[in-house]
Parts: sequence; structure tokens; C-alpha cells
Amino acid sequence: MTDMYDTIAAIATGMNQGGIGIIRVSGSNAILAVDKMFIPKKKGKEVRQLDSYTAAYGNIINPKDNSIIDEVIVLVMRAPYTYTKEDVVEIDCHGGMQVMKNILHVLINLNNLTEVNIDNPEYNDNFEKNTVNYNNIKVRLARPGEFTERAFLNGRIDLSQAESVMELISAKSEIAAKTAVSHLKGSLKNKIEDIRNELIHNIAFIESALDDPEHYSLDGFTEQLRQILESKKNEIDNLIKTADNGRMITEGISTVILGKPNAGKSSILNVLAGKERAIVTDVAGTTRDTLEEFISINGIPLNIIDTAGIRETDDLVEKIGVDKSISAMEQADLILYIIDSSVPVDENDISIMEKIKNRQVIILSNKSDLDSVVNEEDIRKYLDHKIIEISAKNRSGFEELYEELDRLFFQGRISYNDEIYITNERHKQALINAVNSINMAISSIDDGMPEDFYTIDLMSAYEQLGYIIGQSVDDDLVNTIFKDFCMGK
Repeated sequence: MTDMYDTIAAIATGMNQGGIGIIRVSGSNAILAVDKMFIPKKKGKEVRQLDSYTAAYGNIINPKDNSIIDEVIVLVMRAPYTYTKEDVVEIDCHGGMQVMKNILHVLINLNNLTEVNIDNPEYNDNFEKNTVNYNNIKVRLARPGEFTERAFLNGRIDLSQAESVMELISAKSEIAAKTAVSHLKGSLKNKIEDIRNELIHNIAFIESALDDPEHYSLDGFTEQLRQILESKKNEIDNLIKTADNGRMITEGISTVILGKPNAGKSSILNVLAGKERAIVTDVAGTTRDTLEEFISINGIPLNIIDTAGIRETDDLVEKIGVDKSISAMEQADLILYIIDSSVPVDENDISIMEKIKNRQVIILSNKSDLDSVVNEEDIRKYLDHKIIEISAKNRSGFEELYEELDRLFFQGRISYNDEIYITNERHKQALINAVNSINMAISSIDDGMPEDFYTIDLMSAYEQLGYIIGQSVDDDLVNTIFKDFCMGK
């Protein structure tokens, strides 16, 4: 872990051209560092004189030669009421990458400038920077995620909230964003803390009773404790059960488009994606590999995989594609099975339907713009799932598909509501470990073991839950969590 007493700076906006760019500075030297290179247009608006959450307009200069780098607005936020709980200054400049790099370069090289050399009369008439000691102002480049890491280490947010910051930044759908915001507001933190508080209260009572049996009695306590542990175990189990939904919310519902060659799979992908994502020809077997596209339909995140047509073939390359299609099918959360309604159901259709009959499936009877030779009874012999008639060519029938997705997602197996969702594999594993420890404590109660045996397993559960909110983590884990954050956050 890097030195928490360093003052850090980074470009906080995207690394591309834009109208506005933001450079963020945090640490004990943040205010004087920016003050050293900022010349306000109005007297008395120097950075060091600004109240918290006030801004000033002026120029950023290179103190070495007085050259103006950019016209900016500077916002000062004083500790402890900031994102990092340190002094924070943000420089709002023009969004050109070179401009932002120039400002950042001056910031991290300020320590090489022991004096501020302002010879410009315009500046000397209004400002007396030579009365301020700017020596030993050190600013270094922040590493990815370090601002949020400091927010965590300084106690502003817990570890689950810190992780939700990156989840919010990377959210690909409205539902993923809502879940991240819920975690950021502390929904998971509060739940975990409630369970931990109950555990530690009972651990403390057992320890007190063992140390001072004259004042604390354990008579009848084990029965009461068992009920409490069963209740807390159920609460944790309910969290674990949300993990699959949580994965689909953040990563998207793994949705495989499946069917025999020339059924219109790639055309359907193009309609869903709203662009020509896949090559479409009249030649059967055009798609030889899987194609992936992340889309959001009415806020529902779908990670759509277009697959090679499944059929018996002697073509080595096509056979590899078929094998990949079957593998994708086996791992899918949802299958869109495409039937070409203009040709009779054949052995390839029957083989596919046999493979997917026990899966979550929506059947799309494609090419409804042509004369149909496949009726519902032909399909119902093998599959009993929702059938929707569509035409990829005319783009008809897709609204019904979207309604069915909405029904499945919001009302069915993959529902979303205001409950807490576990979207992080690390959290899920910690919850599983906590349940295992609680189960061991319950077994000790059932086996009539001495009370001090319970505390070992209960403390283990307490610590496992602590991993989620950052109460029981080491430096290596913290660094691992924050290393994938974006720069400037």
C-alpha cells in the first residue's frame, strides 16, 4: 500500500478529447499545490483563501516561466467533508488531452520549483504569492483507484461501498446501475453489520458468562442462541441465493441464439443489436464461430451470443463451430431458439429441441413473412415453451419478445426488486464461509458441546462477514481490489 500521507493527483475524466477535463488533487498539500500554479482573475480568490465548496475562475500557469497553460475554474473542498476525507481540489479545464497532461505535469513537478517567479505586472498588482512558503510541496501521480481507496482507509465508506463505485462506473444497464447505487448507499453494509452485531453480542455474552458465572447465567441460553443462529443463517442464505441474479445484473443475462443453419439467427442478432453485427447471406452455415454483443432491452441487460447453426456435418471447421454452439448453449441463462417456419421441422431441429427441453427457452418462429409450413403442434411435440412469431426481415414480432423478456426478468426466475443482490464473487464466497461456520456452531449446540466451542466458530463467521465490508482485510487484498479501478477514481 502506498504512503497515505502523499498528496496525489490524476486526470479524473476520460482519456479522450472532450469539452471539459477535470484534474483531481487530494492530500495535505492539495490546496497549496494548486494555489502555487493558479492566478485568479479576481483579487482575494486565491485557492488558499477559498472556503470549502467554493470555486474561483482564473488561469493555470507554469510557475517556472509564467506561461499560461489554460483558463480554468478551481473548486476547493476542505477536509473532512470530501470524497477522501482529505483536502481535495479539482481543476476544471478544457478537455484536450495535451492541456490536461500539461497541468498534471506541472503539478507533479512542483517540488522542483522552490520559488514562485511571477514577473508579470498583471499578477504583481493583485497578488503577493512570495509571502507564502511553497517549499516541499510534493504531489505524485495517483495510481488507479487510489482516491476511492483513501475514502475506504479513511473510514468514509466500507469496502463493499468502495467496490460498488467501480460497479457503478462499469454498469452496462439501468438495473446494474441501480444495484450499484443501492450498495453505494450502504444497503449491503447495513445488512452485514446487523448480522455481525448479533453475532458479536452473543460471543461477548458467552465470554462474560464463562469468566463471571456468578453474574451471567447460561441456563437456557443455548436454545435461544440456536434460534438466533438459524435466523441469521437464513438471512445469509437468502443473500447467497441472489448471487446468480446479481451476476446476470452486472454481466448481463447470458443469452444464446440457437438453431439450425439458415434459420435467421444472425439476422435476429442484428435486429436486437440495432446494427449489422453479423454477416447475413443465403448460404447455410455462414456463421462458423460465436459472436457476442452486449445490449440492453427495456433496461434488461443481455449478453447475446450468436452461434453457428447446429447440424450434422463432415466439414471440420463447421464442426468446431457446432461444438462451440453446444458449449455456449450448456452455459446459457436463456436460449432464444430460432425455427425457420418456412421449412418443415427436420432431424436437426429435433436434435436441438431434445438438448434444450429442460432449459430456460423462448422459441422464435422466424420468417413469418413467408408461407409457414410449421405450426405450433409441430413444436409442442418436443418443447413446451413460449412461442413467438417474428420476421427478422420485416422486424415484426420483436415487441412481443421484449414483453416476454420483461415478464421473465421482472416477474420470474430472474426477478429484480429492492432486495439486496450479491454481485461480487468475493462477497459470495465470504457469505458461504460464514454459513459454514454458523452450521458448525449449530452442530456443536446439538451435540451438547461446551459453550466455548461455539465462540470459535461464531468468531470465524464474524470475521468472514468482516471481509465483505473491510473489517478483516490485509493490505494485499485491498491493493488487489483497487488495482482494476480506473485512473482518477
